[in-house]
Amino acid sequence: MELNTTWLGRAIEMALEEDVGLGDVTTQATVPVDAEGTGRMWAKEPGVIAGLEVAAAVFEWLSPEVEFIPLVEEGASVEAGDSLATIEGDLRAILTGERTALNFIQRLSGVATQTSGLVTAIAGTGVQVIDTRKTTPGLRMLEKYAVSLGGGANHRWALDSGVLIKDNHIIAAGGVTQALEAARATAPHSLSLEIECKELIQVQEAIDAGADIVMLDNMRGDILREALKTVNGQCKVEVSGGITLENIREVALPGVNWISVGALTHSVKAIDISLDISEVSS
Repeated sequence: MELNTTWLGRAIEMALEEDVGLGDVTTQATVPVDAEGTGRMWAKEPGVIAGLEVAAAVFEWLSPEVEFIPLVEEGASVEAGDSLATIEGDLRAILTGERTALNFIQRLSGVATQTSGLVTAIAGTGVQVIDTRKTTPGLRMLEKYAVSLGGGANHRWALDSGVLIKDNHIIAAGGVTQALEAARATAPHSLSLEIECKELIQVQEAIDAGADIVMLDNMRGDILREALKTVNGQCKVEVSGGITLENIREVALPGVNWISVGALTHSVKAIDISLDISEVSS
């Protein structure tokens, strides 16, 4: 997945506006205007790195005189103490952008790290780990980017990029069959029709009504196996609901195509990353 540079610019502008306000009064008071320096960005704990490109863009936004030199690739696994990048040039810009750059890379690396753990847990099954729309408002592109760097795949981008009929849609439409028939009659023909099923009877109804994908929500054990037996290859299958590192292998069964995990983005632990100034000149 490539980052949209126009959107990225807007995200960085908003983040810096939020953090800098009318100006970095501390840096302006303590750092000479012509001071230059070198900083080292490094990992304080193991993880999968995502967001180097974003961090570089933060410093570039503040000053073209700052050079951001990555020392690892995006998606690389690192250990505590590993250097991630060197930042050289305008010291005022480096110090002003430090927190914003770290906020981005710490959170995105957390997303990539958590994704990588789940992907590793089901390696060899042929099942893909995918994200959801449970993203931080305004950061969806970046968080989905981090999921891809962690080895996961992206579910629909937004409400206009896929038909996903959930429980409330089913209630509003009057049932599984009615919801699928209405969607087929009005949705663009290029979009797959996916429907959430919470009960076995809904799975059969969804297949009979021509669903392209069924989402088996919070199904486990014998119920999940029975649902997969009902599907029997007649459509694609997504499993969702309460997925953790401890239980993901249990649901990565033959017949499952995707496992969607909201926790990839809605409750991720950021990776601890630091930036230290090592040289100062003027």
